Amino acid sequence: MLKLDGPLVLAGAGNMGYALLAGWLERGLDPARIIVQDPAPSPRIKERLDWHGIEVRPEIRSLREPPAVILVAVKPQIMDQVFPALAQLAQQRTVVVSVAAGRRIDGFEAHLPKDTAVVRAMPNTPASIGRGITVAVGNAHVTEAQRAVCDQLLRAVGEVAWVSDEGLMDAVTAVSGSGPAYVFYLAECMAEAGVKAGLPRDLAQQLATLTVAGAGELLHRSDLGPQILRQNVTSPNGTTFAALQVLMAEGGLARLLEEAVAAATLRSRELAK
Repeated sequence: MLKLDGPLVLAGAGNMGYALLAGWLERGLDPARIIVQDPAPSPRIKERLDWHGIEVRPEIRSLREPPAVILVAVKPQIMDQVFPALAQLAQQRTVVVSVAAGRRIDGFEAHLPKDTAVVRAMPNTPASIGRGITVAVGNAHVTEAQRAVCDQLLRAVGEVAWVSDEGLMDAVTAVSGSGPAYVFYLAECMAEAGVKAGLPRDLAQQLATLTVAGAGELLHRSDLGPQILRQNVTSPNGTTFAALQVLMAEGGLARLLEEAVAAATLRSRELAK
């Protein structure tokens, strides 16, 4: 059961913010300990917040007691508008957690009292079904107790990995943060290729969607890595072999993904400027 020694301020009740909040509630966090800052949550999310009795404010200027955690889940592009006022809520025991792509720890530290604990985290969209992966890094002021709290909060929506080098976070964002979109696009392309091969569109979409979902679940459950699973389903000179000759050719899928990850990594660095 999640317990905090102070309020948790969640800034941003969009898809990721609400996915995290739903995970906390499922793990037993007291809704009375949560205060949401969002000027205009969607009607669907607002209804759920009201049902749990969670306080929602368009702006938070003061609290009855110092927050244990301030978790910022707003879009990177509006962070500079939102965070400076939130920073004024932080006290000595507060840990600030950001899940915004590309925003560096030093950018938050500039608005916070000296020695404030800051954690930069990168979850991904499967967090909405509790199957996300989050990578996190903390500054030098994060205590073991604060790291444990952050780990519990982030683990409510999936697996968590910690790194000690913030420089890795741009590549993390490019691989796992943006990665679900690559998989969704793969399903799109498979369906379209099926249509061009003569399948009815509805059937092609069903085959592509369930194949991608099923293969992902098999990879998740298997003790074997992706390379072995691929080899196991590839008969010499069979249909899969013929397809992989195209995908694995020079300039094929590996090259395209390498370029895609490099582009996303660069954009993550640009967002920090």
